[in-house]
Amino acid sequence: MARVFNFSAGPAVLPVPVLQRARDEMIEHGNSGMSVMEMSHRSKAYMAIIGNAMALLRELLEIPDDYEVLLLQGGASLQFSMIPMNLLSDPGKQSVDYVLTGSWAEKAYGEAKKQGVEVRIAATSKAVNYSRIPTQAELTLNPDAAYVHITSNNTIFGTEYYYTPETNGIPLVADISSNVLSRPMEISKYGLLYAGAQKNLGPSGVTVVIVRKDLLGRRSGLPQMLDYKVHAENDSMFNTPPTYAIYILGLVLQWTKEQGGVAAMEQRNIRKAAKLYAAIDNSSFYQCPTEPVSRSRMNVPFTLADAALDATFLAEAKEAGLVTLAGHRSVGGMRASIYNAMPEEGVEALVQFMAEFERVHG
Repeated sequence: MARVFNFSAGPAVLPVPVLQRARDEMIEHGNSGMSVMEMSHRSKAYMAIIGNAMALLRELLEIPDDYEVLLLQGGASLQFSMIPMNLLSDPGKQSVDYVLTGSWAEKAYGEAKKQGVEVRIAATSKAVNYSRIPTQAELTLNPDAAYVHITSNNTIFGTEYYYTPETNGIPLVADISSNVLSRPMEISKYGLLYAGAQKNLGPSGVTVVIVRKDLLGRRSGLPQMLDYKVHAENDSMFNTPPTYAIYILGLVLQWTKEQGGVAAMEQRNIRKAAKLYAAIDNSSFYQCPTEPVSRSRMNVPFTLADAALDATFLAEAKEAGLVTLAGHRSVGGMRASIYNAMPEEGVEALVQFMAEFERVHG
């Protein structure tokens, strides 16, 4: 069977050259005589693999020296708990601010509340079904907050921040799972950033955490596996890391560099998103529920004029080699996730299919 264009929100499409190299190295990596999956994580061969991934992350994201880069397990969802655990020195006497822009922001907010800390909603767009990102003027921040948390791109509702909130010195924390590497980010404006890999970085199984060094060790007595300081002191090797996922992460980072880096990826993503949004906006058959100023370049939700045609659309799209286009179960409709690894040809194929489907069924 020929490869399809996979529009899944995650785990998501991976670059074909990465998959081809992983295939070629599956049995033996280099001259090691074994697969990466069989290597000791303490071996010289594997230390080179994880070291390369770390170095590429720092290079591509231009991470300053006063930040630690951690490669952890548990996905972004574990970070919902680890962040308040690590960044609060005395939860009972501190508060934190969360900006709610969708389901994942709500989940992060809910997990923080379990830590015995006052969790304030600094802003929310729930009243308009999370169809836009709150503006800076709408943020009501507590000057004494331990940190401010945002979700930089919202996969379910298809919105994205195009500004960095000004927090007046309060550490800004951002879940960048679904738009990391898609455009340049000024890391120094954040206290901590985190990303599950399965969107733009690689397969599920490894989570990237970028944390300013002065934020480490704020709280004592944490379980070691949940303590950023412990992981930093052990170079993300406190326990056996997700070795194969980190290997693939390194290959994706190398591919990104070969494409011209993050700035080049941004230009390609702008083109892809523009083509798809134009196809929606220039039609009376399709509609995008998100406000144009907040539209994500990574996740594009849209609905059909007649919801009764949804199943037909998905079935015919699958026949055309366009898969995983169903919207999230909580919102319905369609959603095309067009991460870095989605080629422009995939978006063009989707646009052509949408036009033909409208001609036949509109």
